[in-house]
Amino acid sequence: MARLFKILFVLIFIGAAAVGVYAWIRNKTKADNGIKLVDVKIDSITEKAIAVGQIQPRLKFQVKSKISGIVKRCYIQVGDKVKPGDPLFEIAPDPTPQELIEVDRSLQSMQATYDRAKADFDRFENLYNQGVISKGDLDGSREAFDLASVALNRARQNRELTMSGRVTGGGSAMETIIRSPAGGTILTRTVDPGDPVVPLTSYQAGTEMATIANMDDLIFKGTVDEIDVGKMRITMPVRIKVGALPSNVVTGHVSRIAPQAQKKEGSTLFDVEIELDPNANVILRAGYSANADVIIREKRDILVIPERLVIFEDDGRRTFVEVPGANPKDPPRKIAVVIGLSDGLNVEIISGLKKGDKVVQRPPKEIE
Repeated sequence: MARLFKILFVLIFIGAAAVGVYAWIRNKTKADNGIKLVDVKIDSITEKAIAVGQIQPRLKFQVKSKISGIVKRCYIQVGDKVKPGDPLFEIAPDPTPQELIEVDRSLQSMQATYDRAKADFDRFENLYNQGVISKGDLDGSREAFDLASVALNRARQNRELTMSGRVTGGGSAMETIIRSPAGGTILTRTVDPGDPVVPLTSYQAGTEMATIANMDDLIFKGTVDEIDVGKMRITMPVRIKVGALPSNVVTGHVSRIAPQAQKKEGSTLFDVEIELDPNANVILRAGYSANADVIIREKRDILVIPERLVIFEDDGRRTFVEVPGANPKDPPRKIAVVIGLSDGLNVEIISGLKKGDKVVQRPPKEIE
């Protein structure tokens, strides 16, 4: 029981001491009204607009097939570098039974038409040699025979393309190997062996098989709020902070500002593009998230104080700060200052103060 009383006594003593310390600190704070002094210092201020976006390749294109079928073989993997003409995919034709029947019947019909036209031409040629028909009749028969020959060749090529996926003739060839139209790096591959492929035609988009981009030419693509876009100009310098590379800063300049805004989640935004400066020490990848600081104005080695210490009067036409009184017990006094560039947190002091001066910071007002 005595031990319990001792513990209770110690707790009461500690509580009383804490209350006493709190009361002393509160009374001291009231004595000096919570006033603090802030030094006028030399620093830099940057006025900037912020663009949010990604690092993207300037040139990027999709690879699609011109024939339908099944992916038989894939020659590339994501990250591979390809040159123009390199094989990417092989397509195995997969015609439907209806398509097979149609191409066979079309070939048979064209063959019959050709045989009839050839027989007619041979007969007209014999009659012309005997002097029975005129030269005009023979020319008409020859024209019908030539047209039938063209139609028969077209039917044969159509059947060859449907059955094997290849067609040759006329000095050109179409094959089932899909080749790279330009050089670059494989960013995505969206098909695997066995996947069906829909061809690219004038009435359908076709199956996207891969995406290729030139990774040696990257730019920043992002958006800027309408509040800041009016301050921006082409060629303005930019500092880009890449999320995946927090210790590296990429520089560049504004190369394009969209003339028309877009609405996104209730905000009005403008698309911007930023040309990146060469930097061999930073390895960038497509899709990196980044924030770009567009430098509108920047001043270095200037007098700076926190903007919250500035007192604005006459709708901002006159500005003041409070400085300590001549004697320690004198109340703070107001002096006029001329301010300059601001970044929202700090403000430039053009005149009225000098380096090392003290400016009064009053405590926040309590809401009763």
